[in-house]
Amino acid sequence: MSRHVAIVTDSTAYLPPPAMERHGITAVPLTVVLGGEALDEGTEISARSLAQALQKRRSVTTSRPSPELFAETYRRVAESGATGIVSLHLSAEFSGTYDAAVLAAREAPVPVRVVDTGMVAMALGFCALAAAESAEAGGTVDDAVTAAEKRAAGTSAFFYVDTLDYLRRGGRIGAAQALFGSALAVKPLLQLDGGRIEMLEKVRTASRAIARLEEIVAERAGGAPVDIAVHHLAAPERASALAERLRDRVPGLADLYVSEVGAVIGAHTGPGLLGAVVSPR
Repeated sequence: MSRHVAIVTDSTAYLPPPAMERHGITAVPLTVVLGGEALDEGTEISARSLAQALQKRRSVTTSRPSPELFAETYRRVAESGATGIVSLHLSAEFSGTYDAAVLAAREAPVPVRVVDTGMVAMALGFCALAAAESAEAGGTVDDAVTAAEKRAAGTSAFFYVDTLDYLRRGGRIGAAQALFGSALAVKPLLQLDGGRIEMLEKVRTASRAIARLEEIVAERAGGAPVDIAVHHLAAPERASALAERLRDRVPGLADLYVSEVGAVIGAHTGPGLLGAVVSPR
């Protein structure tokens, strides 16, 4: 049984399964409650099913993993030979996931450092990858945490949504901002800022908003080595087209991921989401 520092994250990191397997990263699922039924993200509800439910205006809510689930995960990871665990999670502004992990860490059989990355989706995923690479290089728990925090500090996430209604319903954006956007019929561009979703720009049409999203990402990427992830919900053509344009526009592009977000994030953004994460190496 190998002795190592293990990396745990949650299902909102949306890491590709091959990357998780290659780096031995464990993801704890958040829960989506659809029609009164609690379903684990990633295994019991798909993004497509979620999008269909939202389009039919069915009630969808989300909830954090329980401290008991985190405790069981930490026990299992420790039994695999981990001498320490770095547990990296989505912004505590969005979810109680961080708090649940902190509670479980107190009783874990090995030391656990729980980190609120202030991120979500592949902005969180890139932090988990940085921590895993540090651990694989022989780094300590502290080294892995430092690597994750450094990656988070340099990472930016931008996204476009067709409507602010879903974010308003979930309390992720203020009612006044949502009403203002609806009244003017603008297409909003948003960003992650300080662990919160904030309005970045308001654009008149969807096509202009997506073009502006591309410009912002290309400008933020610059010419240095950078990883990019393009996310969507029920908009695969948009995502593929944006990814290809970014491939041509970003000279320092290293890894490029294209993926559909899972049900938890999708429940708060709605179908039509198009997002991009820029993460310098």
